[in-house]
Amino acid sequence: MRIPLLRLAALALLFPLAGCSTNTDDDGTGSGPGTEKPPKPSATQQRDEAPRPGDQTVTMTWKGEQRVYAVHAPPGYTPSKQLPLVVVMHPYPADGAYAAELTGFNAKADKEGFLVAYPNGMDQAYNALICCGGEDDVGFIGAMTKRLVDTWKADPRRIYATGISNGADMSFKLAVELPGTLAAIAPVSGGYIGAAAQSPTYMPKAPVSVATFVGGADGYHKDFEQGIKSWTERRGCTAGRPEKVKGDATRTPAKCRDKSEFLTYRLPAMGHKWPGSKDQTMGDTATGVHATDLIWEFFEAHPKISS
Repeated sequence: MRIPLLRLAALALLFPLAGCSTNTDDDGTGSGPGTEKPPKPSATQQRDEAPRPGDQTVTMTWKGEQRVYAVHAPPGYTPSKQLPLVVVMHPYPADGAYAAELTGFNAKADKEGFLVAYPNGMDQAYNALICCGGEDDVGFIGAMTKRLVDTWKADPRRIYATGISNGADMSFKLAVELPGTLAAIAPVSGGYIGAAAQSPTYMPKAPVSVATFVGGADGYHKDFEQGIKSWTERRGCTAGRPEKVKGDATRTPAKCRDKSEFLTYRLPAMGHKWPGSKDQTMGDTATGVHATDLIWEFFEAHPKISS
């Protein structure tokens, strides 16, 4: 879904930047195709990354490109205590600032006590399952996650990914292509779709639980439903009976052969939106369902499954 550029500029001002830093995680393989490098980091961005409560923007080098992510840590955070990590990914075209505003995950992290990371895609996009570009976003997000485990002391047994649209597709891609990293994912208005997902071998090598939110009025609804069918059949998942959530929204649990779970929220009247958000572009409050609360509830109940 496209978001007006003027709105993105305004949203960037809403995202607090308590500190900036630069880190290098370059594998030396050169630049990705067809991209423009952001401006060189300013002097204030040259400081060492300093894990602390609040918000920081971090710049790191990955495959010859300057890549940026934001981190939010709750009040009272200290690296001496391992906290869960939630990676939140934006739609296309957008950035981490918009993902933070749309989802409200910073406030949720402050209340529940976990870390949040918002990776920025190049040119406001991720190279996900059907869109966009050719960047190694899996490698970048994997390197970012490793830094957050090593430097911020995120709990490696409780690393999660969520996102909307392009970011939701990306969460499925990470589940498959970052083996052993994620305990669970929560794609919203996105799916296990595209050419790669059509292959029966394109599946996680370790158990990854999934909670997904699908709108019945979403233009990609049929594709998302086919992706759910493909994933659950390949993982040997047995679906339970649909349960009422709010209004006509339902929740269908499925237990899978590898002990993971696949939970599907179906919202018949919703389009390509984030349920529970008041954002005027991609939010939907009419359903009465609050995706951010339900996602954290699911993540909290699903640490990494031991092999």
